[in-house]
Amino acid sequence: MDLTAKLRQLFGFAGFRGVQQQVVDRVMAGRRTLAVMPTGAGKSLCYQLPAAALPGTCVVISPLIALMHDQLRAATAVGIRAATLTSADDNRAETIARLKAGELDLLYVAPERASGSGFAQLLDQVDLALFAIDEAHCVSEWGHDFRPDYRLLRPLLDRFDHVPRLALTATADAHTRADILVQLGIPDDGLIVAGFDRPNIRYSIAPRDNATAQISALMKAHLGPGIVYAQTRAGVEKLAEALGRTGRPVRAYHAGLDPAVRAANQTAFVQSEDMVMVATVAFGMGIDKPDVRFVAHAGLPKSIEAYYQETGRAGRDGDPAVAHLFWGAEDFARARLRIGEVEPDRQPGERARLAAMGALVETGGCRRAVLLRHFGEAPAEQCGNCDNCLTPPAAVDATEVARKYLSAVFRTGQSFGSGYVESVLLGKSSERSLMNGHEQLSVWGIVSAGEATLLRPVSRALLLRDALRTNHHGGLEFGPGARALLKGEGTLSIVLPPVRARRRRGEGADGEMPHDPLFEALRDCRRRLASEAGVPPYVVFHDWTLREMASVRPATLAALGRITGVGAKKLDAYGAAFLQAMKDAA
Repeated sequence: MDLTAKLRQLFGFAGFRGVQQQVVDRVMAGRRTLAVMPTGAGKSLCYQLPAAALPGTCVVISPLIALMHDQLRAATAVGIRAATLTSADDNRAETIARLKAGELDLLYVAPERASGSGFAQLLDQVDLALFAIDEAHCVSEWGHDFRPDYRLLRPLLDRFDHVPRLALTATADAHTRADILVQLGIPDDGLIVAGFDRPNIRYSIAPRDNATAQISALMKAHLGPGIVYAQTRAGVEKLAEALGRTGRPVRAYHAGLDPAVRAANQTAFVQSEDMVMVATVAFGMGIDKPDVRFVAHAGLPKSIEAYYQETGRAGRDGDPAVAHLFWGAEDFARARLRIGEVEPDRQPGERARLAAMGALVETGGCRRAVLLRHFGEAPAEQCGNCDNCLTPPAAVDATEVARKYLSAVFRTGQSFGSGYVESVLLGKSSERSLMNGHEQLSVWGIVSAGEATLLRPVSRALLLRDALRTNHHGGLEFGPGARALLKGEGTLSIVLPPVRARRRRGEGADGEMPHDPLFEALRDCRRRLASEAGVPPYVVFHDWTLREMASVRPATLAALGRITGVGAKKLDAYGAAFLQAMKDAA
């Protein structure tokens, strides 16, 4: 079978990208495979194309209903016969009838349904082409999104031992990959790793000063859809309300919302071209939205794996996108308290994850290189598309200031917060310092004017490195890293981010695409067609397809059909409308 012709007909692609062909060739040969591919690399095509080419039905096991419905819309739009079988569907009897009749190329189900005995009995009556296990890291206890129901899939797969199985994930370190292979019965030679780099995402990390102001500035610079992650439900509500005052459409998403409200907010975001969603990390895995232009974290993610996956929701269409993380020393302090509450055998792994996040936020080198090395790659020393590569920061030896800081914490009894400790070091008299007699201490006013600007970053660094900890009352106390610094056996170097030049009014944001009137006219056409069809605009065409149209300006249906992303069904459905839009805009 000519798969390249099928690829062109269905998806409008002239050829495969990256490792797609390796994966598809293994599937077509009936072999078992685990494909680790970055978000945006076209994982879904690796089972959608074989599903359309092979006789029988491909069963896709996916963790979230919203994700299944997004993928269903995309598959149907290119002419693949697909359906979902979930608790949210009211056409289950019709879907089962179509499945038994051999009228489905793809069937999406949740792991809870797939692992049940009734589903296996249903599949006994079906000609099966493939099992595709999406978000396969959920099967591993080492993965950051472990789902126990994924652990129950093996009996189903082994019952249909003759059916090839394809596991797919964007986020799995070496330990997790090895576990997935074992849990899903895939041989070691079935592992294909495409790499983890997302070169179109610009990574930027900064201390959190005023999260609302920092994220508002980010929203002003990037006008497309965005996701803002907050750490608590209350934090989501507060931040969504504040960001909503910027004039942009802003919605909230967390598990405490009424399910109908949560679903409505998610639907509005998927269909919007400029909305910002403020959410807990519960939001995102179920979003198959390619045109997210920025992801912001208002607090520290729980691990590099989580950070990679959450930032990976930006720029899935391959166009420029940004990922900003705003962190505070208190994030690390809270994380250490949580680690102390988990089972003892899990604590070393949790501490290692936290240390890896610390190395990422503290580095003065390339952020992307730190990320990629974490996943076992050997990247270049500089990527040219992160904050540190674009504007290198200054490294400062702050050992002496750190010793003064620790001495002040000790002399004041290890019971006061950072603000008070800094006022003692600066010699700022107050009723409190007079009452405590701290103005007589040897550490009173020992920090010079030149050192004063280092106090806050030193405080953050000491907390991050566990030389200081916060107690339950918010006071600072020594951690295990304090002793070496005080005894002269350790040093403290900190990175000071450069002062950012203010962007002049009218200047475009870094990574923003230039304004093109024809492109905007095509977006207007797409918006209208999407509204009429009741689908998100990107289901009609991605931005990069419209951008190629605007560049090539095809004048006939045949020429339009050669544009990347214009498959046969979409050409029939939308071709005439886009040709007219280009003619009207000429």
